[in-house]
Amino acid sequence: MSSRDLDAAGITDPAMRASYERCRQLNAAHGKTYYLATLLLPPAKRPYVHALYGFARYADEIVDDLASTLTDDQKAAWLDDWGNRFLDDLERGSSADGVCMAVVDTVRTWGIPREHFTAFLHSMRMDLTVTEYPTYGALHEYVYGSAAVIGLQMVPILEPSAPEAYDRAMELGIAFQLANFIRDVGEDLERGRVYLPLDELAVFGVTRDDLQERIATPAIKQALAFQVARVRDLQERSKDGVGMLHPSSRDCIEAARVLYCGIVDQVEANDYEVFARRATVPMSQRLRVALPAWRRARRARRVYGSGFVRPS
Repeated sequence: MSSRDLDAAGITDPAMRASYERCRQLNAAHGKTYYLATLLLPPAKRPYVHALYGFARYADEIVDDLASTLTDDQKAAWLDDWGNRFLDDLERGSSADGVCMAVVDTVRTWGIPREHFTAFLHSMRMDLTVTEYPTYGALHEYVYGSAAVIGLQMVPILEPSAPEAYDRAMELGIAFQLANFIRDVGEDLERGRVYLPLDELAVFGVTRDDLQERIATPAIKQALAFQVARVRDLQERSKDGVGMLHPSSRDCIEAARVLYCGIVDQVEANDYEVFARRATVPMSQRLRVALPAWRRARRARRVYGSGFVRPS
């Protein structure tokens, strides 16, 4: 992270700066599209978004690292220990953990509710015990904690002008998560999981065993097209929320909305071949969205400022 970002955010303690930098590195390494969108935020806000991403990514790595030799029980114990220590740190208001130090500071700076983090940790634990979801309603318990609360955590940093911004943020977070599920059907099978609701697959005559064959049959393509339509509906419903954010934050979220949901456009362009190919948004498309957004974001910062002064 540039010293400029940390200076702009008023983060001066060397250990705290190192923690924020570690979170930024996690974001840059694992969330390339998300990281690109983050650069559209005012420098004073970027470290806090990196911290939230770093927390989520660190927990996700405990659960989903395919190279890990730990059993699910051992992963659960590690996650519980790390998560409980983080929640204790939240109560205390400080942390010595290399990732959590920045996260606790972010929570305190922006008044982010603790329950968003308990819901997230609950969903991460579900990944170690739940391997399929019979209905979309059942899946919603998981996606609320794994995705909707990420949007809820972000909104205070983006400084909303209306309470409805929180609802739109939840919808966008869920759209991002569902886009991941569509893209990662094959990878999730490697982890022993199916996130596509079984009853919705059954409408198209698709079973979990059919997915295990890893052949994109016409029926599977139809089932995926149904899920793509849901992502696009959530993406469209979330659009109004962008205008409810501080002007200096809007271009970041709009770019993320277009690019991340654009994963399903690539799935469609690949003819729903999710087993042999991994859908990615081309760099040319990222730049077509990001460069005009970057110019607009600079203008917004000149006119409106960042909308943020760190509490003393």
